[in-house]
Amino acid sequence: MINEIKSDATTRMSKTIDALKDNMSKIRTGRAHTSLLDQITVSYYGNEVPLSQAATVSVLDARTLAVTPWEKAMVSPIEKAIMDSGLGLNPASTGNLIRIPLPPLTEERRKDLIKVVRSEAEAMRVAVRNIRRDVISDVRDLEKEKEISQDEERKAQDDIQKLTDKFIAEIDSILSVKEKELMEI
Repeated sequence: MINEIKSDATTRMSKTIDALKDNMSKIRTGRAHTSLLDQITVSYYGNEVPLSQAATVSVLDARTLAVTPWEKAMVSPIEKAIMDSGLGLNPASTGNLIRIPLPPLTEERRKDLIKVVRSEAEAMRVAVRNIRRDVISDVRDLEKEKEISQDEERKAQDDIQKLTDKFIAEIDSILSVKEKELMEI
């Protein structure tokens, strides 16, 4: 019974970490990363489709992305979609290849992004603590119903706290890596 509760908590906290990693990958650093273009949609034969379904996106170097449309006719619609995306990117096409140089981040923008990253990490810490609260409540209910002893309840609470501490430490390490990445020039 307690093991099921702990494993459920571990699963839920792991999902929180995965969500944090996903959110952090979407925050742009000075480096080129293919996930930067994930939310862009392109008109492809009358349908709006994600860019990845109309072209191949790759990284040429640390500050340049390359988009290779599957059809030559898609070059200009893809360029237009990238310009209209609001990401501040200026694509340049050379035949079948669209190069997207990433402008360097200003110091002010870096500080703004760090604030965003820190608030995202804090939201995930709160989520992990909420999971801990729910799980400890479940354990207390088991003890009230006399399904487990007080000693088992205390041990379970200690284990859950250790689990929470482990996941919060992981969140902190992800945050510090992202902050260093943002401050790199």
